[in-house]
Amino acid sequence: MPVSLIIAILASRVLQSSGHPTVVADVTKVRTAVSPYLYGIFFEEINCAGDGGIYAELIRNRSFEESDKPTFWNATASAAAVVPRSDDGAENAKCLEWTVHGPESSLSNDGYWGISVKQGESYDLSLDLRGNVTNLYVNLESTSGSPLGGAIISVNPAWKHATARISAIGTDPKARLTIRPSGEGTVFLDGVSLFPKTFNSRANGLRPDLARMLQGLKPGFMRFPGGCWVEGETMSTAMRWKRTLGSPLTRRTQPNIWQYISSNGLGFHEYLQMCEDIGAAPLFVINCGMSHREVVPMDQMGEFVDDALDAIEYANGDSNSKWGALRAKNGHSKPFGLKFMEIGNENGGAAYLDRYKLMYEAIHKAHPEIGLVADVWGGVPNSAPVDIVDEHYYSSPSFFFQNANRYDTYDRKGPKVYVGEYAVTEGCGGGNLIAAVSEAAFMCGMERNSDHVIMSSYAPLFANVNYKKWNPDLINFDSSTVYGTPSYHVQKMFATNRPSKVFDSRVEGGIEVGASFPSGSVGVGTWRTQAEYKDLQVIRDGKPVFQSSHGEGMTESQGDWGLSGETMVQKSLDAEGSRLMSKGNFGDSYTVKVKARKNGGAEGFLVHFGFADANHWLWWNIGGWQNQETGIELANEEGKRTIVRRSGHVETGRWYDLRVEVTPSLIRCYMDDQLIQQATRPQNATIHAVLGLDDKTHDYILKVVNGSSKLQSVDFALAGLTGGLSGSRTVLTSASAQDENSISHPTKVAPKIGRFSQTSGRFTEELPPCSVSVYRFKAAS
Repeated sequence: MPVSLIIAILASRVLQSSGHPTVVADVTKVRTAVSPYLYGIFFEEINCAGDGGIYAELIRNRSFEESDKPTFWNATASAAAVVPRSDDGAENAKCLEWTVHGPESSLSNDGYWGISVKQGESYDLSLDLRGNVTNLYVNLESTSGSPLGGAIISVNPAWKHATARISAIGTDPKARLTIRPSGEGTVFLDGVSLFPKTFNSRANGLRPDLARMLQGLKPGFMRFPGGCWVEGETMSTAMRWKRTLGSPLTRRTQPNIWQYISSNGLGFHEYLQMCEDIGAAPLFVINCGMSHREVVPMDQMGEFVDDALDAIEYANGDSNSKWGALRAKNGHSKPFGLKFMEIGNENGGAAYLDRYKLMYEAIHKAHPEIGLVADVWGGVPNSAPVDIVDEHYYSSPSFFFQNANRYDTYDRKGPKVYVGEYAVTEGCGGGNLIAAVSEAAFMCGMERNSDHVIMSSYAPLFANVNYKKWNPDLINFDSSTVYGTPSYHVQKMFATNRPSKVFDSRVEGGIEVGASFPSGSVGVGTWRTQAEYKDLQVIRDGKPVFQSSHGEGMTESQGDWGLSGETMVQKSLDAEGSRLMSKGNFGDSYTVKVKARKNGGAEGFLVHFGFADANHWLWWNIGGWQNQETGIELANEEGKRTIVRRSGHVETGRWYDLRVEVTPSLIRCYMDDQLIQQATRPQNATIHAVLGLDDKTHDYILKVVNGSSKLQSVDFALAGLTGGLSGSRTVLTSASAQDENSISHPTKVAPKIGRFSQTSGRFTEELPPCSVSVYRFKAAS
């Protein structure tokens, strides 16, 4: 037996005698190399992440394309109307006609909830204009109307493009741009643009503080441009990259699926530049002829295949190629180095299988060097080979703790995994500590299995605090301030401490048994489905304690219930979470029986049990998730989460016998007397860890998560490290698991760095409650 193994066994036995959880690892046994792309970022135009965010343009609705009214512009003592601009292209067909009555007239724009102006900084103004007044006086003004800097622009009868630089003489994060005329007349305006100093001083560039937040993550790749933004609600609003090139002021302005208008100033070229600026490999998501509501017929898919091939040529092609030449004309002669392409976003079903096959074969044949990513919305595609699958997880802290070992047993013969979107979205506040800690536990599992999980990215990335359509988000900001959530700090701690390889490791002990399943009432329900139920019974100790055939003794909540016949009928196809509930509490041990039939709609049946109130309950969701899966779900103070889930389908028009057997620690669910699934009282591992080595620096990197609400003494048995250990320890924790950061308190939850030293690989550490610790150290030989 090798000496290192004997040492590990002895160390483990000695340390376990303390009763502490034990992290056992062996630095003589490499488990796997770690993918250089393991930690990346996912950018989507959501929450004003681009327009009003990292895209540095300060004027909103600069080209007056957002509507038939001058949205976000305020005219005083004058009249403003959006009219056609006949001399311009179809993508920028409108301008502003402004009828003025002298210097008392004004036109102002507040940008995106205020324009941030800083004393001593310069702001580049540009605009197209014509008219019959002599001059326009363009000023930056404070919220009180005080001047902060300005410029004078002359006006000609014919259209001209004018530029000026405004030097700020004051500071106001909520300033506005105001335009005043020299006299009476009519002025036509278009493309009114204002840019601060941008990241890397690029024209049409990025807001520096937000770009630095991305750069600080040291991302291995960046996935763009989404997300649902790729698909659009309909094909007319889908993201098409060729319409985002050229002059920013003549690009397509289009409705965003997240209920605002996008200028596409941050277009395909700028996304590629952003990747270059922050040192990330590009991963471009291409529309595959599918939107949320529409599918392009197969005989019209040629242009979408061309879009994919042309995008690769634009990014990587020689400057003598058609699209490579356009890239060079747009200011980037060298190829960008596109590494990956994802075919569609969250697409699935038969339509996706056909389109995935078409696009995969065309792209792989022309560009076998590009890593192709497939959606798994409804299952891994089987119509063509799959290189990498994109898995998405949005759930509760409990889910991520319980799935920290998810990839330990994944079939290595299958495709590689990209965890393309994941985040705690339940019980997370605006992005709190417990969310970040549970994500860190999950990330330990991804890193330990990086032979198979080769990429990951938290989602979404950005949110303007004035316009959050999704919560939480990694980075929040307003016009002048930015802060990272605790999850941002976890992402940074893992990415900046990514090892080259990881060793065999495990955690022994540290198991906490979860709370008993809740007690309460029972009932039935639906989700966007018409269904009917009959013969509902609750049986306790072998005797019926409640019965209802057509709703007697039950209370409706949502939906359109018909209870006058022999059954309980829910007739609405639109109701989400409709309920028909019994009264009273049946305790924690009983059996629910009911007959159910689906009459139409998207899904199957909901059988409620353990229903304490609207926020604390269990249900068996049969034929959920678009009638593709069946699962047991639990709702409590953390939000709603899935306990167990498997494939499952419900036929329309067929009666099913459903039975749920409930105890405080075990739930069994039967369909037609066959056990379909069961769930046990959760047991959560509180300690999660992974140990690796950075080959460049020869630093050992040990990541440890304490998911418990208590301080824990943890023993470490790191076989093969017999000399002294010396380095640093970075810890993320706070006084409460619910603590989070904000504009007013941006660093309430932030990592703290201290020294670390031990005499050997056998030691004990005190881990703060709800914490993530990263040890980076060298070992004496």
